[in-house]
Amino acid sequence: MSFTLRRALTVTVTTGVLLLAATACSDDSSAEQAPSTASASSSSPAAEQSQISGSARPSGSDRSTPMDIRVTIDGRPVDATLNDSPAARDLASLLPLTLDLSDFHGTERIADPPRKLTTEVAPEPAAAKVGDIAYFAPWGNLAIFYTDGPSASEDLLILGHIDADADQLSVADRITIEVS
Repeated sequence: MSFTLRRALTVTVTTGVLLLAATACSDDSSAEQAPSTASASSSSPAAEQSQISGSARPSGSDRSTPMDIRVTIDGRPVDATLNDSPAARDLASLLPLTLDLSDFHGTERIADPPRKLTTEVAPEPAAAKVGDIAYFAPWGNLAIFYTDGPSASEDLLILGHIDADADQLSVADRITIEVS
């Protein structure tokens, strides 16, 4: 009987210690967050953007600062932009790139960049639309959508957009992407 009582007390004490630790951690985290929230509301827009870029996951509006790029599809220039996500900036660091494209599932043309891109601080998932340049993280390939893609997925990062019609994109064999 004393062994059972000792075991029950040990479990009770352990549970109490864990609850105390959890309470202490939650009190500390809310105290740490309060000043940063207050300072963010009084900071300049540039400081707010800096804080956003350091956050774990920017919203769709945070990836809207476009970077113009030059894209040539089968020898024909088209207008295009990259968003300001870390993966898009990583792609820009590889430019210029010329890639051979192949069809995938009747929705996109795909190619493999020279290396995998960063997926840190990925934007919120969004479903791809016609003309979107995307990165499929598990396979490490780029995709140019010529039909609307599947539903939003954390594995598919939208990097930018090409201003070309679906017919041109659907038969594209070669793409060159350069810094504008």
